[in-house]
Amino acid sequence: MASTTLLHIVTCGSVDDGKSTLIGRLLHDCRAIPLDQLETLEADSRRFGTRGDALDFALLADGLEAEREQGITIDVAYRNFATARRRFILADAPGHEQYTRNMATAASQADLAILLVDARKGLLSQTRRHSHIVHLLGIRRLVLAVNKMDLVGHDEARFEAIRRDYAAFAEGIGIAAFTAIPTAAPTGDNVATRSAAMPWYEGPTLLEHLEAVEPVPRGQGPFRMPVQLVGRLDGDTRGYSGSIVSGAVRSGDPLVVLPSGRPVDVERIVTMAGDLDAAVAGQAVTLSLAQHVDCARGDVLSAAQDRPEVADQFEASLIWMGEEPLLPGRRYWMKLSTQLVAATVQAPKYKLNVDTLEHLAAKTLELNDIGLANVWTARPIVFEPYETSRELGGFILIDRTSNATVAAGLIHFALRRSTNVHSQYLDVTAERRAAIKGQKPKLLWFTGLSGAGKSTIANLVERKLHARERHTYLLDGDNVRRGLNKDLGFTDADRIENIRRVGESARLMMDAGLIVLAAFISPFRAERRMVREMMPDGDFIEIFVDVPLAEAERRDVKGLYKKARAGRIANFTGIDSPYEEPEEPELRIDAVAMTAEQAADLIVDYLEG
Repeated sequence: MASTTLLHIVTCGSVDDGKSTLIGRLLHDCRAIPLDQLETLEADSRRFGTRGDALDFALLADGLEAEREQGITIDVAYRNFATARRRFILADAPGHEQYTRNMATAASQADLAILLVDARKGLLSQTRRHSHIVHLLGIRRLVLAVNKMDLVGHDEARFEAIRRDYAAFAEGIGIAAFTAIPTAAPTGDNVATRSAAMPWYEGPTLLEHLEAVEPVPRGQGPFRMPVQLVGRLDGDTRGYSGSIVSGAVRSGDPLVVLPSGRPVDVERIVTMAGDLDAAVAGQAVTLSLAQHVDCARGDVLSAAQDRPEVADQFEASLIWMGEEPLLPGRRYWMKLSTQLVAATVQAPKYKLNVDTLEHLAAKTLELNDIGLANVWTARPIVFEPYETSRELGGFILIDRTSNATVAAGLIHFALRRSTNVHSQYLDVTAERRAAIKGQKPKLLWFTGLSGAGKSTIANLVERKLHARERHTYLLDGDNVRRGLNKDLGFTDADRIENIRRVGESARLMMDAGLIVLAAFISPFRAERRMVREMMPDGDFIEIFVDVPLAEAERRDVKGLYKKARAGRIANFTGIDSPYEEPEEPELRIDAVAMTAEQAADLIVDYLEG
């Protein structure tokens, strides 16, 4: 096999199964440790090691100081090495449950997974969880390294029992094949050299197997290039830059720009080294097109005859990585290749019990949960099922406030309703409806604590607008919950769905040409931003009716604070559920310093000004 063949490997399994030691031993036996690193390893082994005078190979991969002191792997450690037969990129993933997100990140780029099991402990929950993740991520080449065989007396029966247990589990989650190898990493048994202590094992060593396994084909299929950058080549000629994720392209080829569907032809293929006649998967190129089209970052250039799908609703598997649980209905950022779009996750269809393989009913997903859910995006995106394309089928979800990655996702398919429901053209437009009423539709969004005076002020504003012959409608929190949202409670997820429905209702009313007033506590900034983004720019006016909590409690017209303090109302805003004040509202009403009448006049003047 040619030495240019590259294999991406991830090692995973439960904590203390010996992953880092195995990697260190493998690198040592392959003579892949430079002399200066070997000298450092000797010094570190004396300082941090756990094996007396012997080299502690785990320290090669445990690069963080915290890892060395604790004896665990926190981050993902990457190593490049080569033998006469193959080149390798190896990622040592952390075993602790709280670092599952790091493991999933490492596995997303791997061709082969080495799953370690401690021969003394057998299969653990983390073993099963990592197996699910590597299988979900499309890794079909799996090595079960039954490690620490020296600590069970190199017992063949123990190895066979673990292999049988894993085979039964693997079959249940769809793993069709795996290679089991008994190892003792510190002494190198069956790592790079055959073990004299286990003559009963007749299979390959770990290194022999890694050198012999067939590489994963990459970049096969029709041409796909997500656009990363649009720039000028010369004069008015635009260049569309990106990395080809599959297929090949030649000068003159017909392509299509997605999601718009505009047909184009390739005029030039430009690289830093000069123009090419053709380019293939893995190359970064700039394409000059024969036609002037609207094509931007996030669009995908595709073969014209065999296109990826375009949709805005999907079924997807999710690996939840966030410290905070999933909030169904909340908007997150979805990043899929170069596409970035707002997305919401619906309540999970189930979450997986990694030990029993049961599909458990779930209203949310928490840290390290694996589940299945429908995902909606704010606009159609270009995708392919993950089994077809990692690049166009795998995505991450990002919290819009903290910018933290909270989930990894794998698209299975578009929901039929996503492709069966189409926008219907209407002769009477929103502009014509507004013109006949002689007004500009707006959404006045009143937010603040219970008892702040939102409904009172909103009612006065509507009365004043009505006197001026404005066409209005007032959506009040309590009234809406008596009808449209009577099925919702007051959990965070229900509050989010409450606001989403109100936002959609307000949008329809604005489409009818109305000035809409909405009076809702709406405690979360993310959901107020979600409603703002539903509306045309400038048409959402956030009005913060501001009173201190103590003053709101003093008023307590409905007696709700008293009930909440007594524990008779759960999830009450300001008591046991947070209120996130607006950061830059269009209007801030000091509801202590001014009367409701004064506040209403201020709002009407702002609207009509």
